[in-house]
Amino acid sequence: MTLETGSSAPDFTLATDGAGSVTLSALRGKPVILYFYPKDDTSGCTKEACGFRDALPDFGAVAATVIGISKDSVASHDKFKAKYTLPFTLASDADGAVCESYGTWVEKSMYGRKYFGIDRATFLIDGDGVIRQIWRKVKVTGHVEAVLKALQAL
Repeated sequence: MTLETGSSAPDFTLATDGAGSVTLSALRGKPVILYFYPKDDTSGCTKEACGFRDALPDFGAVAATVIGISKDSVASHDKFKAKYTLPFTLASDADGAVCESYGTWVEKSMYGRKYFGIDRATFLIDGDGVIRQIWRKVKVTGHVEAVLKALQAL
């Protein structure tokens, strides 16, 4: 199944930083930004997370929830969140089921070696649980601004 704009966002419950959990369907009624990223505390992922951190007041002004998802452990998320003062939820998809359902677990290639990993992607989900916009193969520079602009247009 390939998710497209207008599709219902697959529901999930994941463990989060701070020994918590998050269930997507429990957030109905307000927009949700789900961003999938490869790995805590790496250069591109840190830049993206800090971009969302710095823009969070703007996202909050439109009552949106931001959630970062990777396969990192909750302990790794706790360290990453503390190191960069990230004020939003980081969810651990340790078994990769949510990445699979959103189509972000893909084959990659680096220096001729093929492997599977998370394709950086963001999903804008409206208050009814419908995907309103999808960004795949995200380039970090300018991405947070593009997401905010799309959110404000909802």
